[in-house]
Amino acid sequence: MIQRLFSVRSLLVICALALLQVLAQPLAHADEVEILQARVESSDEGYRLSATFDLDLNRELEDAIMRGIPLYFTTEVQVVRPRRYWFDETTLTTSQTIKVSHNVLTRQYRAAIDGGLHRNFNTLDEALSMVRNPGRWLIAEKGMLKPGETYHAFVRMGLDIAQLPKPFQVNALNNSDWRVSSDWKQLTFKADAQ
Repeated sequence: MIQRLFSVRSLLVICALALLQVLAQPLAHADEVEILQARVESSDEGYRLSATFDLDLNRELEDAIMRGIPLYFTTEVQVVRPRRYWFDETTLTTSQTIKVSHNVLTRQYRAAIDGGLHRNFNTLDEALSMVRNPGRWLIAEKGMLKPGETYHAFVRMGLDIAQLPKPFQVNALNNSDWRVSSDWKQLTFKADAQ
């Protein structure tokens, strides 16, 4: 009797561990972007974000681009001023979106930053290089931040499913292959004293 109880208990533990492993697999799939480096730099115009991302598309996203469905990768930045005796003050929130698309007729890929600057590429990997290394972009103009104050910038990049065509938005909500995003990364910097 005791041996039978022990084997039932062992079987339940094995089933619970197998269930946890199955449930954890979609979560590991959802995080396919890594922020390799990011920093806020001061310039004549204001403060610029310099960042590099590690991004690899899964097979389903590659197929979507090959069929002519554009993908939108958005980098979000929140700048917060910490306060000692009150809640932190959110100073600004900004974003930059890079659209990657494929023209089936010309067999070329295109990457465009916020609908403006665009370039054509021969391969998908070359087009994604613009997403991986977006260049230094202005996140705050001079005078927006208090001189001498310390700020925290929170950065995240991922696939923006809200900009997909409507039928694909429904699919993206139900499919973990379409949920591609990095975790938030915190940067600390000090505003220039004027």
